[in-house]
Amino acid sequence: MKVICFGDSNTYGYDPRSYFGRRYPKDSRWVDILAEKTGWEVVNLGENGRCIPRRPVLFPADTDLLVVMLGTNDLLQGSTPEQAAARMKQFLNGLSLAREKILLTAPPPMTLGDWVTDPALVEDSRTLARCYRTLAEELGVRFADGGNWEVTLAYDGVHFTGQGHRAFARGLYQEVIR
Repeated sequence: MKVICFGDSNTYGYDPRSYFGRRYPKDSRWVDILAEKTGWEVVNLGENGRCIPRRPVLFPADTDLLVVMLGTNDLLQGSTPEQAAARMKQFLNGLSLAREKILLTAPPPMTLGDWVTDPALVEDSRTLARCYRTLAEELGVRFADGGNWEVTLAYDGVHFTGQGHRAFARGLYQEVIR
């Protein structure tokens, strides 16, 4: 099975304790943990700072599952959850993959930290999950809520800890094998 994971720094595996965009070791990144656990070909298309694309992105036709987890950076840059969901709708509608091959994943909610000092932003990240659930139902794509998986976040309130990556991988695995 070929799985493509399209997301931001938490998909990339960014280690917030590092400088200059370094990553957690391979055994501590959720994408690589998922690949190890399943034996699947899992492609990491995470990118630090990525927002929801405004233009179509082409994914290989032989993709069996596309895991999309974006929206945190959109909120950090001032988008409302509803605006982020509208942009996600446009993005997903522009994909050429069959709907059943798409898994829209709500990022775990942010927590107060160095990057997140406003409680309203934490609430917006929770609201984003509800917006995404509604969007997934509307579009007929699969949905997973990373907020249900006890993912621990680092001091910045945004990035997964190593333990958080392991928890996310476990949660996503359970969702994917359903």
